[in-house]
Amino acid sequence: MTDQTDQSKNDAPEVTEEAPIVTAHQLELADATLSYSATVGKLPLKDEKDKIVAQIFYTAYTLDAETDPAARPLIFVFNGGPGSASIWLHMGALGPKRVDMGEEGFMPPPPYKLIDNDYTWLDLGDLVFIDPVGTGYSRATDPADNEKYWGLEEDLEAVGEFIRLYLSRAKRWGSPLYLAGESYGTTRAAGLAGRLIDRGIAFSGIVLLSTVMNFQTLRFTKANDLPYALYLPSFCATAHYHGMLADDLQTRDLRELLTEVADWSESDYSVVLARGDRLSPEERAAVAERLARYTGLSQRFILGADLRVNIMSFCKELLRDDKRAVGRLDSRFIGIMASAEGAAFDFDPSMHAITPPYTAVYNQYVREQLGYETDLNYEILSFKVNENWKYQGGQFPDTSEGLRAAFAKNPFMRVLVAQGYYDLATPFQAAYYSLAHMGLDASLRDNITIEEYAAGHMMYLHVPSLVKLKADASAFIRL
Repeated sequence: MTDQTDQSKNDAPEVTEEAPIVTAHQLELADATLSYSATVGKLPLKDEKDKIVAQIFYTAYTLDAETDPAARPLIFVFNGGPGSASIWLHMGALGPKRVDMGEEGFMPPPPYKLIDNDYTWLDLGDLVFIDPVGTGYSRATDPADNEKYWGLEEDLEAVGEFIRLYLSRAKRWGSPLYLAGESYGTTRAAGLAGRLIDRGIAFSGIVLLSTVMNFQTLRFTKANDLPYALYLPSFCATAHYHGMLADDLQTRDLRELLTEVADWSESDYSVVLARGDRLSPEERAAVAERLARYTGLSQRFILGADLRVNIMSFCKELLRDDKRAVGRLDSRFIGIMASAEGAAFDFDPSMHAITPPYTAVYNQYVREQLGYETDLNYEILSFKVNENWKYQGGQFPDTSEGLRAAFAKNPFMRVLVAQGYYDLATPFQAAYYSLAHMGLDASLRDNITIEEYAAGHMMYLHVPSLVKLKADASAFIRL
């Protein structure tokens, strides 16, 4: 008897490629006019029988230049999640248009506006924004097969194949190649660098925005004390921003203070955590006092947490007396909580502040200005993808070895690491720890540049940080 699922697959009409849509545009910058083409469409992933099994949606911006386009840098861009579309970097930082979020990046009143992006990276190189399967308009041919792409290794294979295919179809194998990934996109970028170098694709540079390569640095699990130490500087930055530290700390230079906190957290505090229940009451009290100074939390709360404050508790506890919580993606954001009770906040105020503006503006933009019409829902951030993602490599997957291997095989590659002080999703000290523990040869360490921003996970929401990010990218790509 034939399985009904197999029979339905056999009876389903074969998917064919759709022609990409190309439109012409101009962008007036302060010192130049950029004439460019925007291409939206899908590239196919095929099986061994040459049948399309999935399609990856992309948006590409190419400058209309008189010189050979293959000579221009080509930058592949994706976000994280892992169930996130590329909309955030596309419409917030790198693309020729962006969502108007005001100076600070906080939620504006509707209706939301699309504006020219004076800080686009299009003058630095052509841009290709990639939406992995299950995000954006990217889907498997058979909906039942979507989950086949929701895993660390499967994702690397699919996105790597997209890059290979794009290089061939666009005739860009001779271009200087760059990757730019945010959040889980940095996990992907590190893995791709190691995987694609073995397939003949070497990158000139990689931009890691809000980095996570080693998940042991982020996951608050039993017997893993590492995150408690690595989150502490970000907790301190947050408390400083909201004026919750003692006067003598509030008046300190922030970077100087964070260096002090990081030095203590990775030395004395880490030793304390390793000793566990062997601490005396006097030792516990002394550590709780120090933690209270650096976090703005009460000694009583810290002792009750066994000297270990996790991210969700911190977000709710810092401003609990005001029935407020700080954001996870960006702890500058404040949300109104239904109750001051409970250990976790009701919602992430930073995530919910940006979702409506980006959703509305993108859906209008892709139809009105890019000419792409579809009834399919554009998956901004798929919780289904996140919940069903397969993290090969055990409890703490780590793609930093891929990045190290790419450096070893291509010593000309450079990396720009961009981190926000108020990022509680991928804290800056965790990124620095991962970089310091990837086993990179001493001769290659200067190939890594680190830049910091007075904002959160999506540092570009904050216009001064957006300006700095563009300047840092310009120096990096034109080096």
